[in-house]
Amino acid sequence: MELVLNEEQTLLQQTARDFVSKHSSLRRLRTLRDNRDPLGYSRELWSEMAKLGWLGIVLPETYGGAGLGYTELMVILEELGRGLVPEPVLSTVLLGGTAVALGGSEAQRAAILPKLGAGECVLTLAYQEARSRYDAHHVETRAGKGASGWTLTGEKVHVLDGYGADTLVVSARTAGAMGDRRGITLFLVDAKSPGVSIERQWRIDSRNAALVRLDTAAVGKEQVLGDVDNGAEVLDAVLDRATIGLTAEMLGSMTAALELTIEYLKTRVQFGVPIGSFQALKHRAAKMYIESELARSAVFGAHQALDEQSPAVPHLASIAKARCSDAFVLIGNEMVQMHGGIGMTDEHDAGFFIKRARVAELTFGDAAYHRDRFARLHGY
Repeated sequence: MELVLNEEQTLLQQTARDFVSKHSSLRRLRTLRDNRDPLGYSRELWSEMAKLGWLGIVLPETYGGAGLGYTELMVILEELGRGLVPEPVLSTVLLGGTAVALGGSEAQRAAILPKLGAGECVLTLAYQEARSRYDAHHVETRAGKGASGWTLTGEKVHVLDGYGADTLVVSARTAGAMGDRRGITLFLVDAKSPGVSIERQWRIDSRNAALVRLDTAAVGKEQVLGDVDNGAEVLDAVLDRATIGLTAEMLGSMTAALELTIEYLKTRVQFGVPIGSFQALKHRAAKMYIESELARSAVFGAHQALDEQSPAVPHLASIAKARCSDAFVLIGNEMVQMHGGIGMTDEHDAGFFIKRARVAELTFGDAAYHRDRFARLHGY
């Protein structure tokens, strides 16, 4: 396994880095936050990403995609992470889009995936519920079957980019007891359907999240995604892919935080010398670098496993997420501390990185959860 980019991937990386540098400075993020922007991202920039082919990078050419691999998507996500870009790539491409690609019928894929790749829709996954923690099988939302379809009743929390989304992929229980893996079914739900209410919420990193309430929302039989009662098969595969994609974004963010910190150590003068010359700070900076490089290897390996369709994907997803959660939080904390008093102020950008680190750490499971999951996958 070669943990380096090839020539084409390197060119893609540079294109993405230039795009982020030109269109999405941290000043834009600050403006979105301070103005309490309802979406928390730009539809115009979303369209520009689609024109570059990023949204369809892993989609088959049949549906207007580029037919490339997850390693290429990793390159894009890492650069978006470097700039803390808030556009809904993770939710639309790796949550909602993957659910349709893996579980959808041919008609569903043909209707949704080309629009996704063209940036004409925002699609996300509504699977978390109150008290579910990281258990995707903790589903209390019920789906009642009728003559013409189904009705959904329940509440979903922490729905990434749920506010302003066009379509939701909703997990609901059609059989079994809460916590059972079998009995979960996925449904495609129009966000503007009667019985669907979406409340905008702000995470501490100012990203778009939503509380979705379903009050006997009607969905037709054609809106079932995959097989009835077997939605967990698709759901688990989707979350592994989304987890791996998130680690690429986290890698980009922690790398940017490390670079900003190193630059500060080189330029901040104390007692007549740069503070980076102090041995204690050198050791701490070296620790940050080592952790980021260990995370890089884990992230690269997980994306390559996806491209190879390896059975080790769930194992590598947990390795990468555990490593990135620990590393990003460490680097975020050190960034603030090494910047001293200025690092504690809202005027400095360090706060954006440490807040993003906290949110990303808890998304799809924190380090402790994934170490435990890795052990369970290996029979411990």
